[in-house]
Amino acid sequence: MPLDAKILENFKERRKKVLEGGGAEKAKKRHDKGLMTARERLMYLFQQDTFQEIGAYIKHKCTSFGMEKEDYPGDGIVSGTGYVDGRQVTAFSQDFTVLGGSLGNMHARRMVQGMDYALKNGTPLVGIADSGGARIQEGVDALSGYGEVFYRNVILSGVVPQISIIAGPCAGGAAYSPALTDYIIMTKSNAQLFITGPQVIKAVTGREVSMEEVGGAIMHATVSGNVHFVAEDDRHALDITKQLLSYLPSNNSDDPPHRPTPAVSMGEDTGMDKLVESDPSAPMNMRAILLRLVDNNEFLEVHAGFAKNMIVGFGRVEGVVVGFLANNSMEKAGCLDIDSSDKGARFIRFCNAFNIPITTLVDVPGFLPGIEQERGGIIRHGAKMLFAYSGATVPKITMLLRKSYGGAYLAMCSQDLGADVVYAWPTAEVAVMGADGAVNILYRNELKNAEDAAKRRAELVAEYRAEFASPYLAAARGYVTDIIDPSRTRSILSMTLRKLLNKRELRPPKKHGNIPL
Repeated sequence: MPLDAKILENFKERRKKVLEGGGAEKAKKRHDKGLMTARERLMYLFQQDTFQEIGAYIKHKCTSFGMEKEDYPGDGIVSGTGYVDGRQVTAFSQDFTVLGGSLGNMHARRMVQGMDYALKNGTPLVGIADSGGARIQEGVDALSGYGEVFYRNVILSGVVPQISIIAGPCAGGAAYSPALTDYIIMTKSNAQLFITGPQVIKAVTGREVSMEEVGGAIMHATVSGNVHFVAEDDRHALDITKQLLSYLPSNNSDDPPHRPTPAVSMGEDTGMDKLVESDPSAPMNMRAILLRLVDNNEFLEVHAGFAKNMIVGFGRVEGVVVGFLANNSMEKAGCLDIDSSDKGARFIRFCNAFNIPITTLVDVPGFLPGIEQERGGIIRHGAKMLFAYSGATVPKITMLLRKSYGGAYLAMCSQDLGADVVYAWPTAEVAVMGADGAVNILYRNELKNAEDAAKRRAELVAEYRAEFASPYLAAARGYVTDIIDPSRTRSILSMTLRKLLNKRELRPPKKHGNIPL
């Protein structure tokens, strides 16, 4: 018996309603603001004709406030799977044109179904937030939905990469799901991320603040550190997502998407010599150094606006994916402080979770001194770096470029914290403290009584630097694997990475360590 035309017509009508979301008029309003619809965002993310939806016909179960009479397409969210650059990705996109994208119990169910799929199939998860928050009509059922989502975020953590895009409002409890993911990308306009907005803050504290001050992308990218990337618009946010995914494995059982060249080039890069700065008091252009190390000058910096004294991000060296950490002496002299320690430690733990080799470029004078740092808990925050590096079992390559002083030298992945290989430029200084400070302490009495104290002090500083702070003493003690010509940094790094890709390291069995949070 042939298919009944009425059944097919009914199916097409229902399908059309699902695909239209809140309707053409609401879609036009979004387009007028320069925004994409929820479905358009997913279509832009995925390769053409690869998207398959999960739970397209789900409906809410609420019977309060007249909701039983209403039918909301997809319950305000689009969820499914597709391919990005040939690899499967799971994603959901909240639909602001349907009930303001508010989260109810069945809305959350669609998110959870996608998250469970990602867990079982080992696919990265991308979530696009554009929601008015919890659906008030559903009360505790909506809160339960959030709880299920948070729980899945934690279960997925360290198993598959999780990326959140804040492309609209994301308020109250809704903000915690993105905070539990690995990376947050936020659009510069039309997006807000906050727990309590300006009106609540004014009512409780009496202080007037703008939405940008409380929940804007720039604030979160530079002050709170909640946001890793700022995008100009929806398309830019999705482009960043694709770029980020290109460096990440699909799950913790896979290797990163290495594209190793057939042979390692061992040639010299004489341009690196021009970037070497031997004067420890002069700033050194660490970003320029990084760009000479990575293929085609392509370096995806993470958290670029936050804690600028530490640079972290992804690149490839002769095709091998690498996570880089580097001190930036152009900001706070490259000192480690509270924020840069948090930034570095989280990046290290992400790389370790997803089998990404870590290369550390060291130019650090120490931990940032100051009462604000001490009272803010620099001991606890700095210890996160020690914990993260010590706990990481991926290949760890450390390059001492210049200053490497005291506890900060250790915190930047010394051999003692498990670095597999430690290279040093001839300009490296490895010591408890800088030569100037050491001379002030060691020769205090002599300098007090010297006829020409300034001249004698300069002599002592030069002697200390040559004998006690040079890389040769550290190499003689076995703490440095080799001292290298700066022009051969890229070729040596590339060869070392190739040799370490098969590294395996077992640790004592335990549930988990207790990082000093």
